[in-house]
Amino acid sequence: MADIRKNNPIAMLTMYAIVITFTILAIYPIFWLVVQSFKTSQDYMVSSKLSMPKTWFYLNYPLAWKSADFTNLTLNSIFYTFVTVVTIIILSFLAGFAFAKLPSRITPFIHGSFIIGILLTIQSIMVPLFLMMNAVGLYDTRLGVLIPYIGIGLPMAIYLATEYIKGIPNEVIESARIDGAKYAHIFARIILPMAAPVATTVAILAVTNTWNEFMLINMLVSRNELRSLPVGIQKFSGTLGSDYGKQFAALVIGMIPMIIFYAIFRNQLSKGVSAGAIKG
Repeated sequence: MADIRKNNPIAMLTMYAIVITFTILAIYPIFWLVVQSFKTSQDYMVSSKLSMPKTWFYLNYPLAWKSADFTNLTLNSIFYTFVTVVTIIILSFLAGFAFAKLPSRITPFIHGSFIIGILLTIQSIMVPLFLMMNAVGLYDTRLGVLIPYIGIGLPMAIYLATEYIKGIPNEVIESARIDGAKYAHIFARIILPMAAPVATTVAILAVTNTWNEFMLINMLVSRNELRSLPVGIQKFSGTLGSDYGKQFAALVIGMIPMIIFYAIFRNQLSKGVSAGAIKG
């Protein structure tokens, strides 16, 4: 970096121009959305779409919150996300430990059966999944939402966990075994602490995928009390689609938790992603 500044100022200016341009392209849509959320529908329709509100209408937020029952939807999203993330981390690292350090003849087959799940898309499994949930009586239940969420998140999580744990020296485990430690103790006291960086990566993927998921939960539940935040936001593009002020306010409400998440854990996110990628 220092060499670029000293020897090639044009390259330095070009680099900063590119960074600033991409920053503006990333931030401006968020800024525009927030500004539009303070317009009334009439103001939005008659004024320029790039203009500031003539009158800042703050009631869009409480009205949108109340009409869509965002309190219940937010609590549901938190519940689904928390349970999914914790379960995926525990199961993926248990499986990754077994695949990486406890080999057997059937290990490649079992590992491959999990990893092939990475190739599956939500669209390809929606119909059979819906039929299965109906058949076993899990349609319109919280468990019927959590099982697909966990199952869809496990393949990538197991892949990352397995590849990372493979890099942990076998001598560490053998030394613990010589000292009389059982595998459960080794997993809890050695493997999990050493695999903390990739666990962060797994948590990032699980949080973002679960919090923003729309198609599955919209298909698997019909009761409003079981739905999540993205489904509530979608309501404003239907029967309330003409009320643009509330629609934009609802989008901002749904966006805020992810912004807070990234703001709080930005250091852990960058470290976790880079460490997981390098180790894997």
